[in-house]
Amino acid sequence: MKEILNEHLTGERSLFQSSGLRIVNTVFENGESPLKHSRYIEIEKSRFNGMYPLWYSERIKLTDSEISENGAAAVWYASEVTVNDTTINAPKCFRRCHGVSLRNVTFTNGDESFWKCQNIRLSNVKVRGEYFCMDSDGMEITALDLKGDFAFESARNLTLRGSVITSRDAFWNCENIVVYDSKITSECLGWNSRNITFVNCTIESHQGMCFVKNLVLKKCTLPNTDLAFEYSNVNAEIIGNIDSVKNPAGGLIKADSIGETILEIENVDVSRTKIICGE
Repeated sequence: MKEILNEHLTGERSLFQSSGLRIVNTVFENGESPLKHSRYIEIEKSRFNGMYPLWYSERIKLTDSEISENGAAAVWYASEVTVNDTTINAPKCFRRCHGVSLRNVTFTNGDESFWKCQNIRLSNVKVRGEYFCMDSDGMEITALDLKGDFAFESARNLTLRGSVITSRDAFWNCENIVVYDSKITSECLGWNSRNITFVNCTIESHQGMCFVKNLVLKKCTLPNTDLAFEYSNVNAEIIGNIDSVKNPAGGLIKADSIGETILEIENVDVSRTKIICGE
């Protein structure tokens, strides 16, 4: 494997269509698409200061590096990409990619990142940005720290563990989502979704978990949550209190207590839902 060490590379497509490179302590700037259509590239301790550095690339490993605020849309149409111990300061990173694995990565401006991607593995990733992971399919995520509205819009086949998410209107129009041991703060959480399960989670929401088909909560707590479950088919086991429940479409809701139960017989068939409070 050829090595490029301690270089300062400039200009358009500086390493276009490269294959079999190890790049260390190198800066790319003053030019777009330096590694477009590249294959089998290992990059360490390097910095990208221009746009589109890794488009249509395959078998890329990026370690201990940085994509600057000028590096928008850094990785698109790429496959088999591994990123470790790296900071990404530009939006719209990862679009229509397949087979991406991130560990110990920070997105300081992650707006519109991971759109329409498949087969994603994230571990210990910190994100600040809106519309994260929109319309992506097949994700295994552990220890995600996310602050940014409209996360996981139209996501499918996602397993999320040990994470903290603060995101208005998260998990809309989703399908086949399982969340374990996480804390989620989200107004209007999960609307219009199908097959969502929360296990041992803490959820705070206003008008959350409404219009869901097959919503399951196991041993969850719902502090500061009101007007929950409207028109949802729900099977919920809640520890503690729910401020209010409104017009569930059917199922079973068990909680230690519910502050207010709103059942409007003109809007739902109340016989389809069983509600149990306390013992």
